[in-house]
Amino acid sequence: MAAAGGPGGQAAISFLTNLARGAIGLGAGASLLGASLYTVDGGQRAVIFDRFRGVLPETVGEGTHFLIPWLQKPYIFDIRTRPHTFTSNSGTKDLQMVNLSLRLLSRPDVLNLPTIFTSLGTEYDEKVLPSIGNEVLKAVVAQFNADQLLTDRPHVSALVRDALIRRAREFNIILDDVAITHLSYGIEFSLAVEKKQVAQQEAERSKFLVAKAEQERRAAIVRAEGESESARLISEATATAGAGLIQLRRIEAAKEIATELSKSPNVAYIPSGTNGNMLLGLNAALSR
Repeated sequence: MAAAGGPGGQAAISFLTNLARGAIGLGAGASLLGASLYTVDGGQRAVIFDRFRGVLPETVGEGTHFLIPWLQKPYIFDIRTRPHTFTSNSGTKDLQMVNLSLRLLSRPDVLNLPTIFTSLGTEYDEKVLPSIGNEVLKAVVAQFNADQLLTDRPHVSALVRDALIRRAREFNIILDDVAITHLSYGIEFSLAVEKKQVAQQEAERSKFLVAKAEQERRAAIVRAEGESESARLISEATATAGAGLIQLRRIEAAKEIATELSKSPNVAYIPSGTNGNMLLGLNAALSR
């Protein structure tokens, strides 16, 4: 029994040993295969670092690729356009402080990704864009007065955009869009603008009062000239026609007064002389 069981047990042990060795080999092979593969997703590119040759000059595109484990290591870059926003406090030509907010849409130059990785690393945009953005904003804003930043805003934006695109190309960064999204002045300048507006309103009001006084003066002169001319004409007519003109004026005035009084129901006409006294007496008798 022992002799028969001995060889069978040894065979089983040998089989299990070989199975374990095979499993270990398969596991090591799978691990080696997994370490030899890497995937580049859509909108990404990879740069390979080789321990012997350094950063390889070729950029690896999308898909699954092989590499030599331990010897090579991939670094993944996002090449899609990404937004960046930052603010800058800059001085104008007339020594006023202005707060500006700038929005950028940037992406790396794919062909120069190895150069970007060598000189700046994977966080290239955070290292470069804020510094060159502040530099360009301060340089452009210093060319204008504070009020010109509002009146010439399209021109200012164009200068900032052109200068930033040119500076970013020096670092192999492409800017798809540059825009000034916010502009505000310091408290001192805002107060000065408010005072200036109040002064302008007061000046306009003073001009109006002066113009009004001038018109009133001219109207008074014209009125006085008209009265003087009227008096002169009346004097000439009196000298020519004698007292008859004055008597005519009196009659015309009396007619106007009589016409107005005749329209009132509470006014009665009493003739002068005897007839008038008779009417007054009759009135008194009726009242008793």
